[in-house]
Amino acid sequence: MSNTPQPTLMIIDGHSLAFRAFYALPVDSFQTQTGQHTNAIHGFISMLINLLGNENPDALAIAFDISRYSFRTEEYPEYKGTRGETPPEFKGQVPLLQEALHAMGIRTLEKENYEADDILATLATRGADAGYRVLVVSGDRDTIQLVDDRITLLYPSKQGDSELTRYDAEKVMERYGVRPEQYPEIAALVGETSDNLPGVPRVGEKTAVKWINQFGSLEEILRRQDEIGGKVGESLRENAHLAERNRRLNRLVRDVELEITLDELKRGEIDMAAVQQVFAKLEFRTLLQRVGKLAGAEVPAGGATAVSLVPEQPQAKNLIDEELADWLAKVERPAVLMQQSGAGFEVGVATPDSSVLFHWQPGGRDYSLFEQWLASDAPKVFFDAKQQIAVAARAGAAIGGIEGDLLLASWLLRPQTPDKSISEAVFRFLGEQVPEGDPNQLVPDEGSVADSAALAWYIARAHDSAVSRFESRTADIYHDIELPLVPVLAALEQRGVQIDLPLLEAHNAELTTRVADLQQQAFDAIGREVNLSSPKQLQEVLFEQLDMPKTRKTKSGYTTDAAALADLRVKNPHPFLDALLAHRDANKLRQMVETLIKAVQDDGRIRTTFVQTGSSTGRLASTDPNLQNIPVRSEEGRRIREGFIHAPEYEALMTADYAQIEMRIMAHLSGDEGLIEAFRQGEDLHRFVGGRIFGVPPEEVTSEMRSKVKAMSYGLAYGLSAFGLSKQLNISAAEARQLMEDYFERFGGVRDYLRSVVDQAKRDTFTETIFGRRRPFPDLASPNRILRENAERAALNAPIQGSAADIIKRAMIQVEQRMLAAGMRSRMLLQIHDELMFEVAEGEWDALEEIVRAEMAGAAELSVPLEVQVGRGANWNAAAH
Repeated sequence: MSNTPQPTLMIIDGHSLAFRAFYALPVDSFQTQTGQHTNAIHGFISMLINLLGNENPDALAIAFDISRYSFRTEEYPEYKGTRGETPPEFKGQVPLLQEALHAMGIRTLEKENYEADDILATLATRGADAGYRVLVVSGDRDTIQLVDDRITLLYPSKQGDSELTRYDAEKVMERYGVRPEQYPEIAALVGETSDNLPGVPRVGEKTAVKWINQFGSLEEILRRQDEIGGKVGESLRENAHLAERNRRLNRLVRDVELEITLDELKRGEIDMAAVQQVFAKLEFRTLLQRVGKLAGAEVPAGGATAVSLVPEQPQAKNLIDEELADWLAKVERPAVLMQQSGAGFEVGVATPDSSVLFHWQPGGRDYSLFEQWLASDAPKVFFDAKQQIAVAARAGAAIGGIEGDLLLASWLLRPQTPDKSISEAVFRFLGEQVPEGDPNQLVPDEGSVADSAALAWYIARAHDSAVSRFESRTADIYHDIELPLVPVLAALEQRGVQIDLPLLEAHNAELTTRVADLQQQAFDAIGREVNLSSPKQLQEVLFEQLDMPKTRKTKSGYTTDAAALADLRVKNPHPFLDALLAHRDANKLRQMVETLIKAVQDDGRIRTTFVQTGSSTGRLASTDPNLQNIPVRSEEGRRIREGFIHAPEYEALMTADYAQIEMRIMAHLSGDEGLIEAFRQGEDLHRFVGGRIFGVPPEEVTSEMRSKVKAMSYGLAYGLSAFGLSKQLNISAAEARQLMEDYFERFGGVRDYLRSVVDQAKRDTFTETIFGRRRPFPDLASPNRILRENAERAALNAPIQGSAADIIKRAMIQVEQRMLAAGMRSRMLLQIHDELMFEVAEGEWDALEEIVRAEMAGAAELSVPLEVQVGRGANWNAAAH
């Protein structure tokens, strides 16, 4: 008797598992810089690595479908006909997956006019007959029929789940109550929804199993169908042909002609150089490490696409005082991470080659030299440097020398989906998993969670990898704008803005009363009480009780959003709609004021958080609370702004903003002589443009004409259509179209520029601001029309809005530096997109105004002047201009 172990043959249903991986992993989280989606590839290969590690097969093949058409569709054209269109994000991933598998030395098989299941059935039969232990990996239940004492099915337990249920004959009997070869007979009776094979009506799985066990086979059931009584028997006799057809179609072919031998499926050595080349294109770094370990080989070094296996983490030293200072003096641009730990802070400082870890007790003598180094201009790298400045401030320390920020570098490379944590950034740029421990474990095992030194080590290496990927002028944006802005924003957050709390509380009381009154008016208009915040109840009132025309159809009925109701009110006036819309506006303002009141701190100031990575265009966002969304054009919004005041030790608030900055950037980028002339002459832009369009002198342009021109000028930069303009101005589509044609006839440079922006973005798959900030638009090449058109509209405005964001950031940096250099007591407090707010110290108004005007106007060299408007007042509203 031979002692040779039985060899294992593994055969995998490629499309089945690729689709499961696609739906298991988020599409947006797996996308290369060129826009190629890779979630199905990543999930499939990850599962495959686990399978190879667990089962260690001697031979391996992966079968794929060529198309939906096979000999089965020749008999029944509707076979699998109910399956929807393949998601556009999935298309293109299978060829790349096959390329990756070939690099790993794995054979893939396809056969015209057959399905992957038939290839699996053929290879399983051959392998079993040749003495192999056969493992079939598939998420298609048709493969259950292959199971016997030589063939085992590994079936995904859940969609996309890496855990596989092992089906042998005993497990099939336990789960379905029949032998494996009988399972397709159950499916033939019941039908297969996924394959569009209707079964016998009234016959469910329990009935089918009962019949199979009673009669022994489908053939015997059909031969003795007259013995089955009741309605279900009648249904079987009327629809027996369906069961017969289904059984013909779900029977897998076990003798497909395949031009390959089992010997050719034996696993060979993995060509790591080939794997590295393919994985670099797919940006798979973690998987590269895992394949390298599977192959028992080192990833080759050298070359632009080379990625090393995880280096050994240096043993962190514990240094204090002069020893620490000496170490800090020797290392070059280390990464620093400080985390609260008890009454002090755990600090890690690391380079790719060495690290230190210590507990910092602020004010202690042991680390005074560290505090000096931290505040010095010595170059340092962080993850979220602004947050680290706040940590240091709690310890009474300062941070200087910010030379790198992994969070910002990551965002500049992929502004649409920035990494939110160190572990995400490390995974993306190094392909490594940061030890984070088990969240369910109360006391983590030693070494299962990365300490500050380990995290700093990861930050240092990931930052180097990130900045090495900067293209064109991205490095300039990083070093000249984003990094210098960090301490400015940190200072604004620490300063906050003074609030007149009694005024806001009084305003909140008024709004609360008004909300209640408007709610009652709405109830009176319909004669009953309803929940005005419930779309379902509003639909019932509007479209059933009041019988109003239906709005846009949604999944839950018909939309009740503000725009739809405002349009409904114009065409179908009713007191309920008047009260409802007024109630919404008042309630929104009340919630805004309540949020502000809750945010007032003990010193009477509100401190917002500026999110530097909060948009794809480069614009800053404000949160907790959001101070950039307070209305300015409505009387109620201006009343809220009256609650923002200067502290008693200051004499006034100053606001400064750019006049029509986006239109000035439009003039510069388009080179349109008409727009440039208007700005250079200092005329009212919209009257000037209106005069050209309507053929009258600027002074004869009416307010109505000016409003139309203004709406169109700004709308064009956001991809506004003639239909959208007609809705916005409440004019006919024909008039809107004529207005746009007249505009472009006289300002042809704008028309040509807007066309060229999208055309260039389609070629490049990104847009650039004046200063070189890139915003990727992979969806410009999407086969999905909706995604593509949305990307075109966004790409149209990205250079303009992004340039405006760059300009105000440059101005903030220069203004802050000049104020500090001059030793001024006045302070910059807020940035509200194109506007800056300052608290002005006594006697410093003139000097501050000169600095602000000069630096804001000089923040960019455009073909038109940057006009700066300055206002002064005791509160934000009074300081408006």
